[in-house]
Amino acid sequence: MKQFLAASLLLATANAPAVAQGLPPIGGPYPPPFTATLSNNIPLAYGMSADQAAFALGVPLVYVRGLPGDETMLAFRDYGGSGLFPKRDRLYLQFRKGGLAGWKGDWGHNWMWQ
Repeated sequence: MKQFLAASLLLATANAPAVAQGLPPIGGPYPPPFTATLSNNIPLAYGMSADQAAFALGVPLVYVRGLPGDETMLAFRDYGGSGLFPKRDRLYLQFRKGGLAGWKGDWGHNWMWQ
């Protein structure tokens, strides 16, 4: 019975016409470039201030240690995961003389594979 149902579904979809997306009209509205469709289209760059880095990441930065202008900040990113297993990645940002000097992702210890 399952084979008959699968074969009938296959035959029903074989007769449906294939529809492709057409090209935009000449001089018409063009789709945005791929990088404009990304959720994080402002990349981190060396020399950014803490406010610019927080805006680029879309999350507030948390002070970890260091003197003003030469501090280490932490960003918690909640991208990905599912409703059952939330994912909280940590991103450490190092600032020197008020500008971003480097960053390092810390994915922590995965408790599921112990």
